[in-house]
Amino acid sequence: MKKPKTVVRCTWATHDPLLQAYHDAEWGVPERDSRALWEKLMLDGFQAGLSWLIILRKREGFRKAFKGFDPKVVAKFGPKDVERLVANADIIRSRAKIEATIGNAKAYLEMQKNGEDFSEFIWGMVGGKPIRNHWTQPGQIPAKTALSEEISAALKKRGFKFVGPVIIYAWMQAVGLVDDHVTGCFCRRR
Repeated sequence: MKKPKTVVRCTWATHDPLLQAYHDAEWGVPERDSRALWEKLMLDGFQAGLSWLIILRKREGFRKAFKGFDPKVVAKFGPKDVERLVANADIIRSRAKIEATIGNAKAYLEMQKNGEDFSEFIWGMVGGKPIRNHWTQPGQIPAKTALSEEISAALKKRGFKFVGPVIIYAWMQAVGLVDDHVTGCFCRRR
């Protein structure tokens, strides 16, 4: 009887089935849809200071609370919506992050109004294709890069909040702007 082949993953995704599923199906897969990119950026902002597993467990709650992360809807949220969200145990109840998400919806729409497609803008920052890194160990992967600092500054200039260079780099990894799967990971070079 043949022994089944062991699946090698990035080490951060080996201890929980939800993380494994996210790693295997989503993390590092190039995302080109503007709304989906914005949603993932908002979730990365909520993750600041917390584990990604917490966000994954609450992701459907976030989607429901933020009406499918439709920037046109979220931009219209007012004080009553903020209070509703602060009281919602299905999400991270940080007033600052909630208010930033509403403001970021407005910034996203302002970019559209000015003729800047969010996806085209972001993918233009990496030359239109994923940056493929060649890390052999997780400890080699940086928390931020000069490019994440540049993207952070560009988004802040456009009015975005909770988009520091560390959040941006995590987001870049998540949406496939960079491929940071370690060289032995089965997801590398999808």
